[in-house]
Amino acid sequence: MKKILFTLLMMLLMVPSLLEAQQLMTLSQSVEEALKNSPQIVRSRLGLERTRELLNAQRAALRSNFRLNLNPYVYSNNRQYDEFNQQWFTSESTQSNGTLSITQPVIWTDGTISLDNTFGYRDNYSTSSANSFEGFSNNLRLSIDQPLFTYNRTKMTLKELEFDHENAKLNYALEALNVEQQITQYFYQIYQKQMELITSREEWENRKKSYDIISNKVAAGLTAKEEQLQAELDMMTSESTVQNNEVELENIKDNFKQMLGLPLSEEIMVIAEVSVLPVDIDLSMATNFALANRMEIRQRQIDIETGKFELIKTNATNEFKGNFNVSVGLFGESEEIGNIYQNPTDNEDLRFSLEVPLFDWGEKKARMRAAEASLKTSEYNLQDEQKNIRLNIRKIDRSIRNTLIQIDIARKNEENAQLTYEINLEKYRNGDLTSMDLNLFQNQLTQKKNALTTALINYKLELLNMKLQTLYDFEFQRSIIDDVMKYEMIQ
Repeated sequence: MKKILFTLLMMLLMVPSLLEAQQLMTLSQSVEEALKNSPQIVRSRLGLERTRELLNAQRAALRSNFRLNLNPYVYSNNRQYDEFNQQWFTSESTQSNGTLSITQPVIWTDGTISLDNTFGYRDNYSTSSANSFEGFSNNLRLSIDQPLFTYNRTKMTLKELEFDHENAKLNYALEALNVEQQITQYFYQIYQKQMELITSREEWENRKKSYDIISNKVAAGLTAKEEQLQAELDMMTSESTVQNNEVELENIKDNFKQMLGLPLSEEIMVIAEVSVLPVDIDLSMATNFALANRMEIRQRQIDIETGKFELIKTNATNEFKGNFNVSVGLFGESEEIGNIYQNPTDNEDLRFSLEVPLFDWGEKKARMRAAEASLKTSEYNLQDEQKNIRLNIRKIDRSIRNTLIQIDIARKNEENAQLTYEINLEKYRNGDLTSMDLNLFQNQLTQKKNALTTALINYKLELLNMKLQTLYDFEFQRSIIDDVMKYEMIQ
């Protein structure tokens, strides 16, 4: 933490423009901001919302459906010819009716139960008969429709929508992890460029000191004018490097602000802790935890389940199937509304039908083979996903171990380069070293400082990769599954 505060203080002191309204960003703040405003996250969130609403709509469709159809006024006046009586006649009719329908899908059987009641008033008159009717009628009917010898389409449709929604939640969580990785990489790029800017400013300050030393020597006639010109060139080069680093830093910041959804005019500076504490990683535990919890594994399993559904659908091509329909009803009619059911009429209807395919020229067999091949592909994809997870975790584990070694080497190189520069700077003051020689030691010091920063950042990024690959944070010894699940809790 002291190193962070020291770095921050150095930047504020060395770059006066940073004193103006800076927003200091930590890694956790950056990730949180990106998960709210990142374009990738917004698109995934909309996809998640779409599948959720489709699932809600399908569940609502499985409940009782109430519908009222009204015909407030129907009038007709027709002139027709009666062939039996060989005469023309006129019929006139006035009607008003309404039908209340209640439909209930049965998910367990894929059937439908319906209750319909039609109540109406009619006034009929015809010149072909002396009879006319003016009164009320009511028709109450209960019917059951049940498909036979086929798969349950209602239940499968619901299950497919549930899988689609689960897959969308997994995609959203994966996108969130991907955004976290991208933000972390950008974050450390900014931090690295900030450190390079500090190092380049330190180098520039050293060049100016060297130039002052050689200028005094030239003025005293102790050193040739060429040494001063070389020192001036080195100082100008260092200043150019500072300007280049400032430009590159601002460009990276703009990309970072775009990912966070921040205004490009807003000034930001990142604060990072890159101190390294070696983390003990149990490779076997990491692999098993990843195989048990990785969302890609679940996605491949969903692919297999949907492939089995497709196999069932394909098997229903040109299938032998039947349908059973039974309905019972009660019809009443009277000129007075209170006597509608005084002499009711019973209505019964029973139907059983079969559809028998005869010859399809091999269409069903070909489609079945294609569906089986698709299902086997999904099964192979699951196996490949498991192998890739094992492979990536092993690679990251080796990389983490190697990065720790590189950090130790980089740290020693920086210490040696710093000591070497200080020794040769003293030689330069005493006139035992040329400015060109000192320039080499200064460049070496700059490179070693930047190399140490890079090694530290690489270690942090590899730890992040291990966390994302296993869904376990070995640095803090905790599962991040709950953190991932919160990405899905968007209602």
